Amino acid sequence: MAKALMFMGTGSDVGKSLLVAGLCRALSNRGLRVAPFKPQNMSNNAAVTVDGGEIGRAQALQARAARRPATTAMNPVLLKPEGESGSQVVVRGQRLASMSARDYWRDRGKLMPEVLNAFAELGRDVDVVLVEGAGSASEINLRQNDLANFGFAQAAQVPVVLVGDIERGGVIASLVGTFSVVQPEDSRLIRATLVNKFRGDPALFAAGCDAITERTGVPCLGPVPWFAEAGKLPAEDSLGLRDWQPNANGMLTVSVPQLPRIANFDDLDPLRAEPGVKLVMVQPGEPIPRDSDWVVLPGSKATRSDLAALRDNGWHIDILAHHRAGGRVLGICGGYQMLGRTIADPDGIEGMPGTSEGLGLLDVETVLTPVKQLRVEAASHAASGEAISGYHMHMGGTVGPDRHRAFAVVERQGEGATSANGRVMGTYLHGLFAADGFRRAFLGNVASPDFEYEASIEGVLDDLARHLEQHLDLDALLALAQEVRLD
Repeated sequence: MAKALMFMGTGSDVGKSLLVAGLCRALSNRGLRVAPFKPQNMSNNAAVTVDGGEIGRAQALQARAARRPATTAMNPVLLKPEGESGSQVVVRGQRLASMSARDYWRDRGKLMPEVLNAFAELGRDVDVVLVEGAGSASEINLRQNDLANFGFAQAAQVPVVLVGDIERGGVIASLVGTFSVVQPEDSRLIRATLVNKFRGDPALFAAGCDAITERTGVPCLGPVPWFAEAGKLPAEDSLGLRDWQPNANGMLTVSVPQLPRIANFDDLDPLRAEPGVKLVMVQPGEPIPRDSDWVVLPGSKATRSDLAALRDNGWHIDILAHHRAGGRVLGICGGYQMLGRTIADPDGIEGMPGTSEGLGLLDVETVLTPVKQLRVEAASHAASGEAISGYHMHMGGTVGPDRHRAFAVVERQGEGATSANGRVMGTYLHGLFAADGFRRAFLGNVASPDFEYEASIEGVLDDLARHLEQHLDLDALLALAQEVRLD
């Protein structure tokens, strides 16, 4: 038996992922074996696990906080949106199918055994499992066959802490209202509420906590003050990219078109954190800045569709002009495919079958295939010899003359491509900029010799754990966790 506690939200982006990450580090610091678990996640920002699958980026960060290797058991169902009404469905780290929202919601209950098996597998090796819900716990229209919130909590009999975000306002109504709309048997699983993201003097909300406790009949924890360093951690929701502010003091400008289905955008985090880099997320309708030193085309969950969006925004004109003026271009994964001559999808993996003309800046061609390549890579940068610790997460293969000028070397084999003039590069390696030596070689003298990206993430996780230790009664919170049977 292991103990488990689940954190559900009154809505999306109330801070559940951050709370679980901080608690994973805090409990690990106390000597407990702890693991994160999210039954169902929806995100195009994913990570490759040690057992050769993919999970949501938030669960990979939580695993890191818990000082455990990330495994597919931590996020058994992952939905990766491909269009306005459909997603790629990933089960235990592997692509199952692409499904419309209607078909998935109708059939998702069939995945509950996979979810429970993963939960049991994870719990056999730890003292505590911290479970994160998804979206809003009060979406009663989605309660039937639910995997993400009360459907899972009831199936596994896991107690719940309900989290509300005071930053968006109406936190008392959202917490109390959730008790009013969910089924009585579901509300009985809620053992406490928690008020998150408070700004100012927490003592000022004492009467608010009393009111919530009186109306719900369960303790109100917190409020937990705003954690200012949260933005330094890898994000899972691309909506937050709009809030990224360029470093006004950056000496080198790196511009990134924000594609509709941008994926694995945490590739950009080390560039954003570099003191000498001005990272610009170019929003739809905006031109790519003319003073860009680099244009980076990021990963994409729907490459041909995002390539069409790139053209609709006129970014292809800006990129070609940037290149003609001597600027440099890097494509990562889907962005690499876009830089080639063509992208063919004969089986309709990402949508309607067909072939799209690429930007033609690399002499390569891509054909999409059903088998997704998922693996962690130990590579080296071909130009500098610096080590890169990255991962592959893509469908299809790329061939052509420019591959003879490899971007990187993996197991003595060339990876990626470089144009004849050396100013356009493409690679399938995600996570490459986290390697300090490579990043410094790539950026040149604008990179800080003292900034260590991975160490900075560890520092923020430690600060987050201290923050929660200071503002939450972790002993009382841990006492809410309940032993659950794993067979």
